[in-house]
Amino acid sequence: MYIYGRNPVKEAYLAGKTVNKLYVQKGEPDSTLSRVLKLAKEARTVISYVDQKKLDLLAEGKNHQGVVAAVTDFEYCELDDILALAKSRGEEPFLVLLDGITDPHNFGAMIRSAECFGVHGVVIPKHRSAVVNDTVVKVSSGAAEHMLIAKVTNLNDAIRYLKQQNIWVYATDFDGKPPKCANLTGAVAIVVGSEGEGIHRLTKELADDVLTIEQYGKINSLNASVALGVTLYEAAKQRHEK
Repeated sequence: MYIYGRNPVKEAYLAGKTVNKLYVQKGEPDSTLSRVLKLAKEARTVISYVDQKKLDLLAEGKNHQGVVAAVTDFEYCELDDILALAKSRGEEPFLVLLDGITDPHNFGAMIRSAECFGVHGVVIPKHRSAVVNDTVVKVSSGAAEHMLIAKVTNLNDAIRYLKQQNIWVYATDFDGKPPKCANLTGAVAIVVGSEGEGIHRLTKELADDVLTIEQYGKINSLNASVALGVTLYEAAKQRHEK
């Protein structure tokens, strides 16, 4: 897999990702690119200095900012790995479950929000979901390299398992309570559906409660990644003020 952009590549190194080869645009590097090169040399990565045309080809015409890294494919984790991470930190589990998020830009933005607000891991289904690819890594601004992501066979079975672990599951949908009126300080999992279909009926029924963001404009729905960000902000605020 190729990842591109200075921050995503830098974060890949900082997260200990294996970079097989680094492609850098010829020319005098600025301070940001020098930082990437320093990390690459410390990791003993093979560095190839190439022209812009080569980088454009590797990044499929996307904005690479003069650097592309060939890395090992993203390694997904198990659901229990996320719970183990929370336990190792002495924290109540805090998870995000994505129900049918197929747009890699939304997926990347959601991973970025999850990492920023202290989520221990993201759970996606094996089918009907975007996967972690170069676009997701770029949009996440490198956050994907620091986030545990579990890929499960059945999202509803994952919810049942989390509930057995005494984790309270919230669905984000219409006709629920505002996030500020919910207790988000304990062991919590937040389920977000796609913008087109929303959360599937059975998935919503399995949830313990429903969260709805209060809105005051004429448009009755937020972008899915924005809605998640708003919800996670409220959760993070509660969890750090308790």
